[in-house]
Formats: sequence, C-alpha cells, structure tokens
Amino acid sequence: MKKLLCIAIIAVMVLFSCKKDNNTATATAHVQNSIKYAKGLQLYKYNGYNIVKVTQPWPGAAQPFTYVMRQKNATLPDSLKQYTVVNVPLKKLVATSTTHIPSLEMLGVENTLNGFAGTKYVSSDKTRALIDSGKIKDAGDNETLNTEVVIDLAPDAIMAFAVDGTNKTLATLQNAGLNVLYNGDWTEQSPLGKAEWIKFFGALYGMEEKSEKIFNDIEKNYRDAQKLAKQVTAKPTVMGGAMLNDQWLLPQGESWAAQFFNDAGASYIWAQSKGTGSLSLPFEQVLDKASNADFWIGPSQFTSFSEMRSANPHYTEFKPFKTKKVYSYSIKKGKTGGLIFYEMAPNRPDLVLKDLIYIFHPELLPGYQLQFFEQLK
Repeated sequence: MKKLLCIAIIAVMVLFSCKKDNNTATATAHVQNSIKYAKGLQLYKYNGYNIVKVTQPWPGAAQPFTYVMRQKNATLPDSLKQYTVVNVPLKKLVATSTTHIPSLEMLGVENTLNGFAGTKYVSSDKTRALIDSGKIKDAGDNETLNTEVVIDLAPDAIMAFAVDGTNKTLATLQNAGLNVLYNGDWTEQSPLGKAEWIKFFGALYGMEEKSEKIFNDIEKNYRDAQKLAKQVTAKPTVMGGAMLNDQWLLPQGESWAAQFFNDAGASYIWAQSKGTGSLSLPFEQVLDKASNADFWIGPSQFTSFSEMRSANPHYTEFKPFKTKKVYSYSIKKGKTGGLIFYEMAPNRPDLVLKDLIYIFHPELLPGYQLQFFEQLK
C-alpha cells in the first residue's frame, strides 16, 4: 500500500513538473528574431502573444526592456509574467515623439492616439486635425509629462523615449499602474533600421503582417533607389552642418546622414571619420577641407542665403554657397512650425534617399519632386 502511495505521489510530482517545464519551454523555445536591420529592437512571434525587446532605449543603456504583447484570451507562460504585459490591440495610446506619428498613420490607427507630448510640433495634416478637434490632448513635454493629464487619459500604453534612465515622470506613471514602453528608434544609425521600428507598433496593434508589408515596401524602394545610384561614375563631393557657437557641427562618417550620402552616389568629405554622432570642428579646418565641395546639405536651421550671410559672412567663402547648391530640410514645415523632415524622414528613408539622388544626379530621376529638401534662395 505504501509502495502504491509513493508511486502515486511521484506520478503527480512528475506530472506537475512536466507541466511547468512545458510552460517554460513555450516561452523560451527558439524563435527567430524577425527584425533585420534595427540594432536596438528584437521581435519574437508566438502563438497568442509577441515578445518585444528594446535593447537600446538610449545610448549606453545597461539593460534591455522586455514587453509582452498579449492577444485576447491568450494564456501566458509563468516565466513571462515578470515583464510588462500589454493587452493588444491597443485602444488608447499616449505618444511622445513626432517620429511615432507616421507609424500610427501608416497602420491606420492614429485615432487611438489620445495624448501627445508637445502637440505643436506635429506636422501631419491628418493628426493635426485630430489635435484641433480636441481628440488628442497635449500631455506636456517628454521630460516633464503632465502626470495628471496622462493618468486621466488612462492610455493602454505610453510610447516614450528617453536620453537616459533618469526620467522621474515616467517612473511616476509606471508606479500609477500605466504601461511605459521605451522606443529607441532615434538611436538607430541605419536608415532602414530606423524605419523598421514600425514593427513595434505592428505588434502593439495586432497588425504584424501589415507592418511587415509596409516595411518591406519601404525596404524595396530604398534598395531600388540605391541600385539606381550605383550606376553613376562621377560622385560629387558633399559637406554638411553649420556653426554652433564657436564650433562647426557636422555628421560623423558612420552616421545616419553619412550613410544616405554614400547610398545616393555622393562622396561625403568626412566619410572616413569614426562615430555615429557629430564632429565638432573649428571653422578654419572645415573651410580648408570643404571650401570646394560640390554640394552643401543640411546647413542647420538656415532657410535662406541671406540668413546664412547674416549669421556668418564667412559662409560665402564656400563653393556651394557661391553656386547656390545648398539644400535644407528646415524649409518645409507643418502648420504649427514643426519640421516635416524630423517627423517623417526616419520612417521613410526611401524618400530621403530619392531626394538626395535627385539633388546629386537629377538625370536618374527625371521629373521627381523633392519631399523633404529644398534649395536655398
């Protein structure tokens, strides 16, 4: 009798042990990350839920953030309950960066946005209409969100970005029971890597297939344009940036902007410099190296030659200034002054690339209309 009782107890223990192991295996079984280009984002698709890992929410972040997107009636493994669990699809969202707007609009879910940090910076006509009608409330600034407003909005999630991990307002909102999701799209240095963050939104809205298709179309358009630019035999030289206080700030050779120049069939003068941020150089050094550049792309916030001349008469010493081959992304703005480039360009690198190809090699895209850049007058 005792022997039978022992066998029964062991059988029960084995049964529960197997259930626990299977449960854990479901969460940890090898599933391929579906992200191709983004360095700070990982997406794993399971039956009934997705796991999103944001590995680079800000430069130098010590630990990744893991989010579980649970579909309706799905049962999660116990091993995942330690992470932030978000029920999808979202019905209400508070966003904090204009780069989030295009993803929402491309997925057709901009109506779920009920709060935004700094509504005056939004350029999109579609989202501006929602703001003007009162359907999207201003939630303050990203670093100092209005906690009372956000809590009252009761969003399913807050799509946040952070320059480091010291934002006390976001901690307060988390303590209030709200889901804070960090978006690190701004840390990406690959043009297609930035655009791929639409898949994060796809997971939040149960639109994985739609977000995949949107990104695949952008990827194809980018690669097709890149192939077109490879046909050129002569590459014009390009300079960028402008003076800030006593130093000239310009893109480093491994930066987002520098990659665009290369893919557009141009020779960036500082292409060999290391780093993905900005170089800070004295005026004399820039003049010595770039005075005979063919093009000047992105001269800070300047929108006319007269502005540049007034700010620094020495700008007139550069060849692109003399030949009127200076192009700026600061001219095209939304109704309330937000720059369309800042909002849309990270999500549509294919259009940025086509703009630059047309500027450098107009014969490759006859009849093309610039989307972001405009020649200074």
